[in-house]
Amino acid sequence: MSTFKKLASDTALYGISTILGRMLNFVLVPLQTYVFTRPEKMASNVELYSWVAILLAIYTLGLETAFFRFAARRPDNRLQVFSETLSIVTVVSLFFTSLIIILTPQLVDWMNYPGQELSIIWVALIVAIDAIMAIPFARLRVENKARRFVQAKITNIVLVVLLNVFFLVFCRDVYNGKYLTALKPIIDLIYYPSIGPGYIILANLIGNLTYFVLLRDAFTGFKFRLKPAEVRVMLAYAFPLMLTSLAGLVNSMTDRLFLQYWLPDGFYPGLTSKDALGIYGNCLKLSVFMALVIQSFKFAADPFFFSRAEDKNSPKLLADVTKWFIIACVLIWVAVSLNLDVVGLLVSKSYRPGLPIVPLLLLANLFLGVYYNISFWFKLSDKTQFGTLITIIGAAVTIGLNILLIPLMGYMGCAVAFLLSSFVMMTLCYVLGEKYYPVPYHLKSAIGYVVSAGLLIYLSMQFPIANLWVSIPVHMAILGLFFVAILFIERDTFQPALARFRNRGQKPVQSNQV
Repeated sequence: MSTFKKLASDTALYGISTILGRMLNFVLVPLQTYVFTRPEKMASNVELYSWVAILLAIYTLGLETAFFRFAARRPDNRLQVFSETLSIVTVVSLFFTSLIIILTPQLVDWMNYPGQELSIIWVALIVAIDAIMAIPFARLRVENKARRFVQAKITNIVLVVLLNVFFLVFCRDVYNGKYLTALKPIIDLIYYPSIGPGYIILANLIGNLTYFVLLRDAFTGFKFRLKPAEVRVMLAYAFPLMLTSLAGLVNSMTDRLFLQYWLPDGFYPGLTSKDALGIYGNCLKLSVFMALVIQSFKFAADPFFFSRAEDKNSPKLLADVTKWFIIACVLIWVAVSLNLDVVGLLVSKSYRPGLPIVPLLLLANLFLGVYYNISFWFKLSDKTQFGTLITIIGAAVTIGLNILLIPLMGYMGCAVAFLLSSFVMMTLCYVLGEKYYPVPYHLKSAIGYVVSAGLLIYLSMQFPIANLWVSIPVHMAILGLFFVAILFIERDTFQPALARFRNRGQKPVQSNQV
């Protein structure tokens, strides 16, 4: 039991740091969109951060997972494995980052971001730092140092938020003479308005640099070593993992990388393609609510189901968990979609035309969450090749649909492409799973909840209420009725639990018999 308690405790700790990291994107949306009211200003950041995710997969080469694998196989030589993996990642990171820095002028011209040379250099440095630090973070996990892991992550998150406020609010205001004018000569040395959103990237870079200080002890014992035979073995294991990860990232990042290049000129009157990308990228962050639920579930579910892999009741348990996962996600979908007028206040007015994509993105994340949930069949049955196949098919669907739909629907086409790709991946996973690892999923229940929620959201969008004082109570009442309907439908599940709760509050009757 103590082992499972430790596992649960570590899972919660890792989950907190990851969730806070995802929340960082959401928390900073109001600040950044109200400072940079012209969406075009944020376009470069949207695209550059999409490249960060893809480049990070290339830099690490799947060696983070390889470290877990070989450290478990060779526990007596764990430090040697650490040195080997970190050496490979360091060499790759330094090579590619140097190449990007050298080619920065050409990249600026290719991406059509004049004057953004510093942003590209800073992004290249961020990727290198993240890749190199991935191995020390993996070492902390192998050595069960969850608290050190979380402390470093949370410190970084707090620092990045404070630096955003410092650069985007304090430095900007002092530079413009709003207050503390005596500090202007100092601020003039570090703040240049022409950098603009680049300060968001700089804040991220400074925050990530602190990892080397916070986790300096995680490098203890490191010795640079690159033995060709050992490198070949590690890369042979890690490279397929990198390809799968890369396919998944292409699936999730294609929309932001394609939008401004496939959008016809003048598609949105008065807006450039960069404006469209800025709007889409920041409205995309408003779907973080669903992503957080999925991320939290993944942290808890992986150890939970693997620990019960041999249990004959695993299929039924997976079916029941999936059912309640879908119910939770559907409630979030309805809650956010019905209250888009309130959620929209988190971004400045110029970004709000993109709000209609949020319900579609939430539904896409719901489908993706169900895919992650039901994908346990190929993990539990050691048929992980199907995961690679499904991911690649999903990426192909995403790329094809973005090319087809962006010229026709603009950024709404990006949302539809993501939605259909997620649906295809979920459906393929279900169909293949029923063949190789049958699970008695509550299919009718799932379809019923998703369809009814979709109809509710569609009808509410057909009858918008302009007055927030009216719309909020009305929409909350509708959400409440929907929740009550779910409780009524699932009453057979809740009644035994309620009975146990009532019985717990009753005192046992003492017998007077002798």
